[in-house]
Amino acid sequence: MTLRVYNTLSGEKELFEPVVPGKVGMYLCGPTVYKPSHIGHAVGPVIFDTIKRYLSFKGYKVTWVVNVTDVDDKLIVASRETGRTVPEIARDMEKKYVEAMAALGVRSIDQMPRASEHIREIVSHIQQLIDRAAAYVVGGDVYFDVSKDADYGKLSNRKSEEQFAGTREGLVQAAKRNSGDFALWKGAKPDEPPEVQYDSPWGKGRPGWHIECSAMAMRYLGQTFDIHGGGLDLKFPHHENEIAQAETATGKVFAKYWLHNGLTRFNTKKISKSDPDFEKVMESLQLSNLLAKHPPELLRYLIIQSHYRSPIDFSDQALSACKSALDSLYRLLERVERATGADPYSLKVLAEHVRDTGANPPAAELIEAVVRGQVRFLEAMDDDFNTAGAIGVLFEMAGHLNRYLDATRLETNSNEPSRLALQGAAGTFLVLARLLGLLLERPSKRGGDGDAESEKLMGLFIEIRKMARDARQFQIADAIRNRLSEIGFVLEDGQDGTRWRRA
Repeated sequence: MTLRVYNTLSGEKELFEPVVPGKVGMYLCGPTVYKPSHIGHAVGPVIFDTIKRYLSFKGYKVTWVVNVTDVDDKLIVASRETGRTVPEIARDMEKKYVEAMAALGVRSIDQMPRASEHIREIVSHIQQLIDRAAAYVVGGDVYFDVSKDADYGKLSNRKSEEQFAGTREGLVQAAKRNSGDFALWKGAKPDEPPEVQYDSPWGKGRPGWHIECSAMAMRYLGQTFDIHGGGLDLKFPHHENEIAQAETATGKVFAKYWLHNGLTRFNTKKISKSDPDFEKVMESLQLSNLLAKHPPELLRYLIIQSHYRSPIDFSDQALSACKSALDSLYRLLERVERATGADPYSLKVLAEHVRDTGANPPAAELIEAVVRGQVRFLEAMDDDFNTAGAIGVLFEMAGHLNRYLDATRLETNSNEPSRLALQGAAGTFLVLARLLGLLLERPSKRGGDGDAESEKLMGLFIEIRKMARDARQFQIADAIRNRLSEIGFVLEDGQDGTRWRRA
């Protein structure tokens, strides 16, 4: 199967052919660490972590770089407001960001370079542009001259005159040669803290926003690399300016494929600072608050359930729907565990291992259904990393597994050929789910994993309910089930009795 990716640069799906066969260099614009990260800051990392997982599965050796912007006007403002130094704020916010990413299963980033630790590379990059007459010095500032880049605007299809509108550059300064010129280096101001005043040939100052990414991307991935990613809001001016800086300096293609993920919307709308509930909403969307309230896997599932180029709709309703979907997968694996007597999260047998073992017809049908599902799963992922389509296939496979368990009654009856087929099918299902970063480990706080007191109490409720049903007192039995559901405990009746789980 051949991987195709949507390239923002061409506006088309293209055959994926790495610069160096067998290797992939991937860069994602990371956080500006001046305040706590929110759910929107998790979208890109979760998506590109999934992309790296899949590329690695296909046999590529992937190097993934995510930068940390720890020198920025926003950090200077935060320093003034809090009385803390810029490095103190940056390290604190970075630590919390990294911890949140790890909780969400984003653990495959290879390099997280900080702008403050790459001033030498940034200064060298700027000097290259000055030497090529593509940048000019005004006082202690250095600007990129967009008129020197004939291809400027090729990513976003926007004109250079639009560069300053709605960006960090602020108002057009009279010193600029062109309105669209942007800062590569900002001369230090007297009231700025000394820790952000770096030495350069043009005097003390700090790098502009755009130059740090192109400098660090080339430092770790080379002058030309494969994938550059980021949110759709970064396409212009940030990514446009990265291309202009890098390609003007080197004369080479900067990034071959540009992948942009959709933005996050709250209750189907994008939150803006003019919204009267902006601060309250943003606090509720902080990753630390969300992770304290919801399982990390739920948030990851919410992000990858739709195609990465689509908007992410974040709402209580969306979370509830995702929770129901994930719970159904957890319950399936609980059934597999009861039927096989083995930990379903540690299965090593795959469907292809048991395909030709002379299984009975139902087992053979299950194996064939799962093998066909695997092909369709990989086809979805090969189609521009279509996680939505891949997840759809997972649920179809889950349906086949549940129906097989119903038909064979393996949870109460022992049949070795049928059990082996179930293990192989479930093992393949698990491998595919884990390519998306899902079902990596057993979920916590579910029935069977709770404290001993809860187990005893729920066992008593189940016993009393059974007595009521046996006595045909169905109104009482239904009342027990409904009241337990109201306080977060779900009873599930099956062929082998009643089990409970937390809602």
